[in-house]
Amino acid sequence: MNHSRRNFIRSASTLMAGAGLVSALPASLQALPLRSVAASDRLNIAAIGINGMGWSDLTAMLKNPAAQCVALCDVDKNVLDKRVAELSQKGIRVKAYSDYRKLLEDKNIDAVIIGTPDHWHCLQMTDACSAGKDVYVEKPMGNSIIECRAMVAAQQKHSRAVQVGQWQRSQQHFKDAIDFVHSGKLGQVRLVKAWAYMGWMKSIPVKPDSTPPAGVDYKSWLGPATTRPFNENRFHFNFRWYWDYAGGLMTDWGVHLLDYALLGMKAGAPKSVMAAGGKFAYPDDAAETPDTLTTVYEYDHFNIQWEQATGIDGGPYGRDHGIAFIGNNGTLVLDRGGWEVIPEKGKMEGISRQKSVDNGLDLHTKNFVEVVKSRSLSDLHAPVQVGALIATTAQMGNIAYRTGKKIYWDNQKGQFTDNDANKFLAAPYHNGYKLPNVIG
Repeated sequence: MNHSRRNFIRSASTLMAGAGLVSALPASLQALPLRSVAASDRLNIAAIGINGMGWSDLTAMLKNPAAQCVALCDVDKNVLDKRVAELSQKGIRVKAYSDYRKLLEDKNIDAVIIGTPDHWHCLQMTDACSAGKDVYVEKPMGNSIIECRAMVAAQQKHSRAVQVGQWQRSQQHFKDAIDFVHSGKLGQVRLVKAWAYMGWMKSIPVKPDSTPPAGVDYKSWLGPATTRPFNENRFHFNFRWYWDYAGGLMTDWGVHLLDYALLGMKAGAPKSVMAAGGKFAYPDDAAETPDTLTTVYEYDHFNIQWEQATGIDGGPYGRDHGIAFIGNNGTLVLDRGGWEVIPEKGKMEGISRQKSVDNGLDLHTKNFVEVVKSRSLSDLHAPVQVGALIATTAQMGNIAYRTGKKIYWDNQKGQFTDNDANKFLAAPYHNGYKLPNVIG
């Protein structure tokens, strides 16, 4: 569907919100009333990077009758062939690409999902915007502070709908909890804690370098990252624990949970950041990023504290993840399952756990599809500005850890007051790739 026809379909059939975040295309997809939306009025969706969250995002998006998948792209032919076959079994025929740039040349594609490793997000998102595509990009939006700025500039220059995969922004119980925080009933909130205690994460055993698996275009997978011999530990899911490609738990879970800490406090950039931690649980394993970390963000009248620990489930308030707004009258504790208020004695009435009743990813992809059709970009639940703020905040925490210093942010200059910290503002690009030069 070309862009000039989008105004015509603003009144298309109501989008469906499915149930369950799954990693495989649900059998129920066959039963969706696709005929309720004329084929000419559906959005043509393509997915780039389809092994993990990219596939989950596509699965959720295809629950909407107004969306249809027309193309897939992955540098691992094994994954690509598998996903093409899964779609084919449901009667969905798609084009298959190994080079995302070729996919973006297809004028028939309206929007793309970017589910590749973090170090590819910026290049692919800015290229997609330049090609006139709307974009659903996985979190963290950017792999550096400078990348985040380039991605915001690209969206603004090309006026594309860009939704960042902060799907909790679409979940009702998160909204209700933040409304309660904003009501003032907790009293002055002086401390916010956010944490991820991941007991399921075990040690990653050291493995020797090897030849890339057959069907894997390893050179393309590396892209702008440092050229290194192939190692299984760095590939697919575990790329998250290596500085070349990502930022560990801070940019994996931290961007979700710290996002709500910032939203609840109506906070922007912190004044200062300090962090301490290391590889305390698995000191000799293959991962690079810390398995244990405490980070403190300083603001004028409150602090935000981040905690992460792998191999442990017993986090604060008996939860393995969450956000706690600690006020003079009581504490609101929020996680993916619900929220509650624990009162200070004699200060306020407590509130029993209010459970989640919806599916955030389904609602988030639905919101994206609706905005692509309506062109009301302000209706996006997690636009580039949201993604940039939280990715930048998470990067600040990692930079404080990597420098070993308390670092101060100059918001006017958009940099730290410390030269060592400023060296981490941009992720280095290699192999002939260059950071996008986006001029508004």
